[in-house]
Amino acid sequence: MRAPRSRTTAALVSAAVAAPLLLAAAPAGAQDAPRGAERHSTQSAQAKKLAKKLVQKSTGKSAYRHLEKFQEIADANGGNRAAGTKGHKASTKYVYDRLKKAGYKVSYQDFRFYESKTLRESAAVLSPDARKLTALAFDFSKATPEGGIQAPLAAARVDDTPGCEADDYTSDTFTGKIALVKRGTCTFAEKEAAAAKAGAIGLVLYNHSGDQPVKGNLEVPANAHIPAVGITKAEGEKLAADLAKGEVKVSVDVATEAVPHKTRNVVAETRGGRADRVVGLGAHLDSVPEGPGINDNGSGSAGLIEVAEKLAKETKGGKKLTNKVRFAWWSAEELGLLGSDHYVKSLSAKQKKNIKLYLNFDMIASPNAAELVYDGDDSDKVGAGAGPAGSAQIEKLINGFLDKKKVPHWGTDFDGRSDYGAFIANGIPAGGTFTGAEGLKTEEQAAKAGGKAGQPYDPNYHGAGDDLKNISRKAFATNIDVIAHAVGTYAHDLSSLKK
Repeated sequence: MRAPRSRTTAALVSAAVAAPLLLAAAPAGAQDAPRGAERHSTQSAQAKKLAKKLVQKSTGKSAYRHLEKFQEIADANGGNRAAGTKGHKASTKYVYDRLKKAGYKVSYQDFRFYESKTLRESAAVLSPDARKLTALAFDFSKATPEGGIQAPLAAARVDDTPGCEADDYTSDTFTGKIALVKRGTCTFAEKEAAAAKAGAIGLVLYNHSGDQPVKGNLEVPANAHIPAVGITKAEGEKLAADLAKGEVKVSVDVATEAVPHKTRNVVAETRGGRADRVVGLGAHLDSVPEGPGINDNGSGSAGLIEVAEKLAKETKGGKKLTNKVRFAWWSAEELGLLGSDHYVKSLSAKQKKNIKLYLNFDMIASPNAAELVYDGDDSDKVGAGAGPAGSAQIEKLINGFLDKKKVPHWGTDFDGRSDYGAFIANGIPAGGTFTGAEGLKTEEQAAKAGGKAGQPYDPNYHGAGDDLKNISRKAFATNIDVIAHAVGTYAHDLSSLKK
């Protein structure tokens, strides 16, 4: 899962080098089938039968061999599978070969991206209480002059959307000053752009949780307007408190370099099913450079391979399906959701319309897991609003399945940290599951689901320790069942999306 504090990130800068043929597939005509209520009854029965069969056949034990392969690949390639590396290329070949053998139409989608290399990063309070701040440069930040910039601090309004909108800033207050902004809701690029438009000459962004400095990401070099760094929640709150008492002067020194690389997505779709009724699923295949990425996101990637292979086996390569099923393994998610964003941008308006839903699976085996389901209807009233029409129904389908299995579950916000982002931005309903990253498990979650309250869902998140030992086999198996049930259902019957 993408995290703003990742030490390296990247930006998409070009069109596909080799766009997959399956993206341009013309919609197939409707197959001969019973009409009206009779047709729906048939599809519903087929969906229930296939969903049940896929849940039976798709197992965590079987999928674990893919995690072992990803670990083997990482071990042979410097300890990681990061986008643009030999480890990632080997991972894509592994996925491609397995899906090709299973009978899918498989294609690579190549694209270029830039890695942001940090050259300088520091910040300090100059007055009234001089001290150094633990600061991380935004990826693709605009550089300061050698020696940095010094200016008074000005705090953006802290509300439900801190620093996201023009009225969070007063132009005469921020002109020539360095903006202090709290993390949350909108993207780093949106916050940086809003501060720059208000007249700020720099940005200091503080975290909204945890004890680590926030790692901002501007996505593309063109989004850089002013020098920007991230600091910890505690440091930011102290600065805000000091500023309430009087003027605070700070310095910021930052420089980054954009380094070009190439990488690729893998996209596989069934040979059967209506091309104007596509069921999309995705998981990112890349790891961070710091580790092998077995939970993040070998787990989601392995889960999709497992279900895709069993789907092909149960449906003669997908030839017997009502709707087309398309699986994708994204690259450069850890660098800014670049692979999924590139894919969606490569589609025509008609091709986007043909995708009836998108299911995302990113980190589904966290060692201190909580079963989290994307809050499609915004019933939790946390963070972002509801997803596009149909998202609530996807959440309902997943929750209903988990309820039948007596698995405790909770909602999780569409917070923009994974590959569903480009889909919901284009009105495509989305959903999926997640078992937690650096956030802390609650007392309620520990009481109902086990594990350790007050501890991270994944203590090795984005670290070298995200290896085969960093997996909850139980959570992994549960979420593979979720994938199998959803695929089996939607492969034949989309009617629940409108209920």
